[in-house]
Amino acid sequence: MRLRAAFMLLAGLLAATETIAADKTMIVLDASGSMWGQIGGRSKIEIARETLGTVLKSVPAGTELGLMVYGHREKGSCSDIELAVAPGTGTGEAITSFVSGLSPKGKTPLTQSVEQAADILKYTEDKATVVLVTDGLETCEADPCALASALESKGVDFTTHVVGFGLTEEEGRQVACLAENTGGKYFQASDASQLVAALTETVAEAPMSKPAEAVAEAEPEPEPAVAFNTEFDSVLAEGGPSLGDNDNVFWQVFKADAGGKPAGDTLESQYKGKFSGNYPPGQYVAVATLQSAIRREVPFEVQDGAVAKPFVNFDAGHVTIHPKRTPEDAEDDANAGVEIAFGGYSTTYYGTARFYASAGELKLTGKIGPSIVAETVAVKAGETIERDLVIGSGVVLNKAVYAEGGTAVDSGNVFFEVVAASKNIDGTRKSIAYNYGTGTKLDVPPGEHVLTAKLGSATGEIPFTIKAGEMKEVTVNINAGVLAITAPGASFIEILSATKDIQGNRKSMSYNYGAEWQDTLPPGDYVVNVKYEGDVAPKEAKATVKAGERSEVTVQ
Repeated sequence: MRLRAAFMLLAGLLAATETIAADKTMIVLDASGSMWGQIGGRSKIEIARETLGTVLKSVPAGTELGLMVYGHREKGSCSDIELAVAPGTGTGEAITSFVSGLSPKGKTPLTQSVEQAADILKYTEDKATVVLVTDGLETCEADPCALASALESKGVDFTTHVVGFGLTEEEGRQVACLAENTGGKYFQASDASQLVAALTETVAEAPMSKPAEAVAEAEPEPEPAVAFNTEFDSVLAEGGPSLGDNDNVFWQVFKADAGGKPAGDTLESQYKGKFSGNYPPGQYVAVATLQSAIRREVPFEVQDGAVAKPFVNFDAGHVTIHPKRTPEDAEDDANAGVEIAFGGYSTTYYGTARFYASAGELKLTGKIGPSIVAETVAVKAGETIERDLVIGSGVVLNKAVYAEGGTAVDSGNVFFEVVAASKNIDGTRKSIAYNYGTGTKLDVPPGEHVLTAKLGSATGEIPFTIKAGEMKEVTVNINAGVLAITAPGASFIEILSATKDIQGNRKSMSYNYGAEWQDTLPPGDYVVNVKYEGDVAPKEAKATVKAGERSEVTVQ
């Protein structure tokens, strides 16, 4: 029915005396870290990729469509906003390609992103539409409601539609104002099928201005002789129950080519295990994909007066993996990575992993920091498997002091590194984990290790032992003091060891270009060498550093 109405509408448009310009629409996509969250055992970013790829194939020719993305390049940045694809016609493939490579990681500057999208669309001069897809609320201290009111007052014909992907009703109310204040719609999308519906209405079926006479000429298409002439169904195992409304199943219907393979554009797509449809008589191919991992093709023929029944057996089981540091842990570790691999497919979940896997060998790799464990699971068709994956990792809380029992080091410049307790043949130790800053944490495997700390020219280390699941505070004594030097008019300051080597040279500890310099040094005597521009002779001064103390030297 829609197809015939569309042809009638096109005829009306071609007959009109005025040329109607296509709308300009910008999709603003949330790629913040929370998009790794799961709905029905699939990550939200995975669902968004698949959904956009399908919906964009149905965008009317002539629609000027662009893509803006936020939160995909930097953690903690409110300015991580990128115009990924400039608005234009025929941009569907470019948008799909860009989204397929996204790796969510950052914050949610949705207000600023919508504002930038409006500016790019020249909303004060032309009709413009923004479609925001977000799974979270504003995290960058901006007011989306106030922005919406400002855009509405300045815009020629500006509209924002908002799709709350996985938001609660309360969260949805906090962002719905972006749509309501600009005359747009708010869509609550709690699963893949609802996301398809929201994007189809706002992007693929977005209305264009059209002459009234063209609407009047569109006639309804007669109802088919049968309610539905094709019934699709799928199961996990032979003889098992239908997957019914399970939206982890993604169907695509294509015309079949001479070899019985999918040809041309998608005729229909559905996120359901079972559904019905109507198609003209002919040869077709249905492609059914279970959670982006297991793909099946089913050729079928539609005949007048008959009902075709494409059927798929995925031959798969449903698996839930709980990553834990120890067998006794009550909660899954949300930071643990669980890599799954089967039948040539692989992906990684973070935290609890819920997915479908083909019958046969399933390989699991769990990671927490440098701790890695690998297991193999046998999966049977129709089986539900739920098991723990114990990765066995401890946590070190890094601390440092300047002297035994003395002042704690409070600095983000301290470099902490956990190294192997045993040395290599050349005296070095294998690096296990590292981080900057006092009070930071490091994930480490259970066993014996050494924690080292370096600040300025001072270093310290301490051996420690840790158990799986244990959080342990480890304090390193760097045995150092601070030497602060002021040399008015100087262009170069260097700190040298007071003791000369066998060649009569002093070891250079550190240096700086300028009139001031400060370094953290082991206790002992030092020589400060100061140089000046022009013909001014260099100067030297002596200094002594004590552990846990600050020494200040002025060279005149």
